[in-house]
Amino acid sequence: MKNYKFLFMGIFSFLIGLQQTTAQDWADLNRFKEANSQLTAPEENENRVVFMGNSITIGWLNARPSFFKGKPYVNRGISGQTTPQMLIRFRQDVIDLQPKVVVILAGTNDIAGNTGPSSLEMIVDNIKGMAELAAANDIKVILSSTLPAYDYPWRPGLKPNEKIPVLNNMIKEYAETNNHIYLDYFSTMADERNGLPKKYAEDEVHPTIEGYKVMEPMVEAAIKSALKEE
Repeated sequence: MKNYKFLFMGIFSFLIGLQQTTAQDWADLNRFKEANSQLTAPEENENRVVFMGNSITIGWLNARPSFFKGKPYVNRGISGQTTPQMLIRFRQDVIDLQPKVVVILAGTNDIAGNTGPSSLEMIVDNIKGMAELAAANDIKVILSSTLPAYDYPWRPGLKPNEKIPVLNNMIKEYAETNNHIYLDYFSTMADERNGLPKKYAEDEVHPTIEGYKVMEPMVEAAIKSALKEE
């Protein structure tokens, strides 16, 4: 019985320690710490681009590594992240990497409530914060529309098909007012439900290879436009 008591206490202490460690790195600042330290400064005339986002962004690299290979593209997506988490890590994962352009794709996990309730205004404020930090450091900003989603499999009933179009209008208005590029994936990819059809995403949230193939020429056109503005 005594041995079981010690075992229980050991497991309990480990879980508490794990919880504290996770809580201390809420924004996952350590995720790319080593990769960032190994990334050299951009070479002369290098058009470095950082992709900042969530699972849709990192999933892009995993599903379509050929799109990133041989290009000055740096992927800094973290699965499940919300805009406040991205804002916290924006300096180390974007600004310190000295890109010419940042592509921000965010918002859907906020609507899903991944880190707690969030209004559309809160989401836009965080996106504005990232854009302002980038602009202050002479980084051109591409603000992507949030991708369509009819519902979230992991948290149904939140009506993202109604909220995302409103959010995108807010992002677009901010981008146009502040001379940032607005990248409208939504209009091209949405179906009649304001959802993401299965041909582009099997779970109707995370793009398949076919979904990313639609996005790739669009983002490259936006990047080209951003670099022309330098």
